[in-house]
Amino acid sequence: MIGIIAITAIAFGCNNQKKEVVEKEVAHVFEKGNLAPSKFFTGNAYVTGLIDNDSVFTTAGGEVFFEAGARSNWHLHPSGQILIVTAGVGYHQIIGQPIEIINKGDVVKCPPDTLHWHGASKDASMSHIYLVPNTEHGIVEWEDAVTEEEYLSANKVDFDEYHKEKQ
Repeated sequence: MIGIIAITAIAFGCNNQKKEVVEKEVAHVFEKGNLAPSKFFTGNAYVTGLIDNDSVFTTAGGEVFFEAGARSNWHLHPSGQILIVTAGVGYHQIIGQPIEIINKGDVVKCPPDTLHWHGASKDASMSHIYLVPNTEHGIVEWEDAVTEEEYLSANKVDFDEYHKEKQ
């Protein structure tokens, strides 16, 4: 995933004149990570660990990059999970609730002990940072894969209308 980030480097001389503006292409904030196990994900998802679980902070965290069409299985976290979407467009669903479209900048709270899944839309990749607190109660319990029918129901959303409303 390549994004353009404009970095403005301003150097002021004695007369306070702007000297330089630099634009750089940034491939990704973190390393792409390791391919996630197919027994827990459909499609290609890559996981980068960022916060190792320990007995002091009792929090685990990392980034997951989902290629278009990739998603997690249904799963739950004994103490819940927080997702911070860093790029792209994806989906999040809590069991029994409608599918939510998630975009860069969204923060999603997954309640404790509640089945849910998340992943990329069929047409766009998506990445998020995940935080799992209170890991002394456990980190994750994996369940069945999200079926094609469940996933495709998310793709019935009219993205053009959705994005018009967001602007």
